[in-house]
Amino acid sequence: MPNPSADSPSPTVKATFSLPIGGVYLQASAQLPAGQTTLTQLLPVIQNLENVILGKVAEEAAEGGSPISCRAGCGACCRQMVPVSLFEAEALTDWIRSLPEERQKELAERFHHALSGLRDAGVIDKILRDEWVLEEGRTTQLAVDYFHAHVACPFLENESCSIHPIRPLACREYLVVSPPALCEDPSIHDINGVQLPLKLSRVLHSFGQDLEHDPRGWIPLVFLLAWGRSGARPGDYVAGTGEEVLRKFLERLHKMNTERTQEETEAAASANDQNGGG
Repeated sequence: MPNPSADSPSPTVKATFSLPIGGVYLQASAQLPAGQTTLTQLLPVIQNLENVILGKVAEEAAEGGSPISCRAGCGACCRQMVPVSLFEAEALTDWIRSLPEERQKELAERFHHALSGLRDAGVIDKILRDEWVLEEGRTTQLAVDYFHAHVACPFLENESCSIHPIRPLACREYLVVSPPALCEDPSIHDINGVQLPLKLSRVLHSFGQDLEHDPRGWIPLVFLLAWGRSGARPGDYVAGTGEEVLRKFLERLHKMNTERTQEETEAAASANDQNGGG
């Protein structure tokens, strides 16, 4: 006998909250799972919040005369190293495993090709060393070397993202207002990137840092399939009801935003003192 509750939607609750964007707070709401959930399972809500923030940023950029120039078919940025939080890695791994076997094989070949290209360019060895994580100069050089390897993201097809609705937050947050042609080599061209008031990806990375005791808290997207074979379920580290998990996320977000604001204030005060300001 069929179970009538099997196909019924899971109960949800509506939560209303505020997001700090620059010096203002954006009021938002979301439907959350009423029962037990994890940070990984809450990703669709976080992605929607990110979309709201980026929509406001894009609107302000257009009003200021510098509209976002990123468009489908312009995949230059898809040859950079993409930081993927552990929770996004878990979700993407589950999604890939839900695909038809033939599609999974195709993606496996794409990832293998990307890893081979990076290995041949000597980039894999550099990624596996730890010193670049803590030294800004080495981090920048690694990013340049990765880009110059000309290895496309395994999910890039016809210069467009094949997983656009579920793409990592870091990809969503990379926005420019300069001509797309300049993105062909950010190491030599002056790219005018959009400075976001906050990045939700960094909140996820922060949770990952706690979980892994690692200064990154993320993995390069190109390592996704290898990471997935570990069977890790990082989402279980941040679990509870939908409201509880969102509260933990927002508390971390507000804490990081406060710390950033304090650092910027102190930096401005220091610069003012050096310039002889009163």
